[in-house]
Amino acid sequence: MPMVKAEQVCKNFGSNRVLRGISLEVQPREVMCIIGPSGSGKSTFLRCINHLDKVSAGRLYVDGELVGYREHGGKLHELRESEVAKRRRDIGMVFQRFNLFPHRTAAENIMEAPMTVRRTSRADARAQAAELLEGVGLGDKLDHYPAELSGGQQQRVAIARALAMKPKLMLFDEPTSALDPELVGDVLGVMRQLAEDGMTMVVVTHEMGFAREVGDSLVFMDGGVVVETGKPRDVITEPRHQRTQTFLSKVL
Repeated sequence: MPMVKAEQVCKNFGSNRVLRGISLEVQPREVMCIIGPSGSGKSTFLRCINHLDKVSAGRLYVDGELVGYREHGGKLHELRESEVAKRRRDIGMVFQRFNLFPHRTAAENIMEAPMTVRRTSRADARAQAAELLEGVGLGDKLDHYPAELSGGQQQRVAIARALAMKPKLMLFDEPTSALDPELVGDVLGVMRQLAEDGMTMVVVTHEMGFAREVGDSLVFMDGGVVVETGKPRDVITEPRHQRTQTFLSKVL
């Protein structure tokens, strides 16, 4: 069973058609990288996967379950927000901006969701936070506040925070785009390790080296549609479509 299955997914914002029938599958343990120009619908599609944005048409499944809806009698019925939140626990998401609570330490940022949602005890949540921070190379930053951390360090805390809920799927929305170039490598290193550990990941990125080396599949989107998909090295070195060729000629 695919971890993610999209069937003709469309998303409109008023008269603006952002997604125009996206169909793709992400298998368990697969790392899918999505590339494309700004405004192509990449981030919107990612947000639809965990129902931060509601699809306008089509169907979207995560681990065999409809995202945000249940089907009855051939019709879709939207789930209550509490049901959506319950299913969303299995999906971790890391944004361009780190969105850390500025008044809480690195550990406290990570502890919040397990304590609130899973009713984990404070002692167990802190032990888990320490382990996760160690795993992203920040074992000595447990009691540091976001303002005391670099952008790359904050993003690694954000990754640890998403992992604290033990997700089955991780979504990354251009996680390095807000970082200074010298800080990108540390974040990509954490993501590489997640891939090696078997985490299923969908990554919207402009980091072509990461897509080529770590990705199992590469999707090029433009104008709200999937223009081309395939093995990263094939798409990057021998793109079949002219639009893909033009885009890659500008970013490589």
